[in-house]
Amino acid sequence: MIRAIVAGCGAYLPARAVSNADLIAEKHIDSDSEWIERRTGITQRHIAAADEKTSDLATKAARNALAHAGIDAAAIDAVIVATTTPDDRFPATAAKVQADLGIAHGFAFDVQAVCSGFVYALTIADNFIRLGQARCVLVIGAETFSRLLDWNDRTTSVLFGDGAGAVVLQAQEGAGTMADQGILSTHLHSDGRHYELLRTDEAGFVRMDGKEVFRHAVTNLSDVVDEALAATGLKPEQIDWLVPHQANQRIIDGTGKKLGLSAERVVSTIALHANTSAASIPLALATAVHDGRIRRGQIVLLDAMGGGFTWGAAVVRW
Repeated sequence: MIRAIVAGCGAYLPARAVSNADLIAEKHIDSDSEWIERRTGITQRHIAAADEKTSDLATKAARNALAHAGIDAAAIDAVIVATTTPDDRFPATAAKVQADLGIAHGFAFDVQAVCSGFVYALTIADNFIRLGQARCVLVIGAETFSRLLDWNDRTTSVLFGDGAGAVVLQAQEGAGTMADQGILSTHLHSDGRHYELLRTDEAGFVRMDGKEVFRHAVTNLSDVVDEALAATGLKPEQIDWLVPHQANQRIIDGTGKKLGLSAERVVSTIALHANTSAASIPLALATAVHDGRIRRGQIVLLDAMGGGFTWGAAVVRW
């Protein structure tokens, strides 16, 4: 069978890094840096410059992923961008990225599943490749989430940051077993009954019922991890790395403990990146690949939950 392998990955973070203390002072937020770090694990976040668009971040991450893969942009059949913060209502931000990369063939579109967006986009790209409708796909998570924040709301304003991460998926023949390289299994879910718990209001600002979101995240992520393991026949001890959505360090720790993974086998970048929504998993992946932690042949489990609610997981043999 045809598998979608990760040929390369890349990331981009805006130049401006803002610490908790600096953010509080600059935005006059009623909080303190120790409380933020203790409750969330976040010490800083990156904020896009006024003239930086989501497509700019996405394009830079894509170029880095292509360079890492050693693949020319001309080989790309499709560009899929997961984002909640598109440049414009339309056209798709992916179309702008496609043009910026000099690609004038194939197709491009956006996916909107908030923090689960990258897992959704990865699943869609995997299906295109397995069905033979594309052979090389750029999957990007990119956000300028800071532009959705109400700086008077201490419950959300300290949580998010901007950034982009990308992977290049390439078709490769496999045996159809769990020994194959590439994406082995993907699992997507949503439950619109909880729409109001994490959304934007009429003014376009993020509103969240933090306690309820946390409660659902713990349950949903636990369930989808079990589902992914059952589908692949893998035991928790066979997972080399957990790369979760970077929403809250306590949720990250809880998922790792459920799998029996030591903290050293869980990739956490939330301290320096904060929650970058759809960009968080590919940013974390790029960090762990480029620093040598994630190596070829290892099993990587991705999981995420976002507004909607949406949630999902993917199992990848790197």
